[in-house]
Amino acid sequence: MIDTRGYSCPTPVILVQKAVKNGAPAELEVLADAMVAVENITRYARSQGYRATVTPDGEDYRLTLKKG
Repeated sequence: MIDTRGYSCPTPVILVQKAVKNGAPAELEVLADAMVAVENITRYARSQGYRATVTPDGEDYRLTLKKG
């Protein structure tokens, strides 16, 4: 689980990039609190071969990134 809440872009994307580069897991869960972070993380994830699913989680967003 990567918690990007409270960070402004580009930090949320950088946190996800680090997780991907440190082993490219088949699935990642990410919490975000801003739609711009959701959009940027989704764009980055797709460029790395992940499918992104976004689910509202209270005032935040939960992203599920799956390889393939």
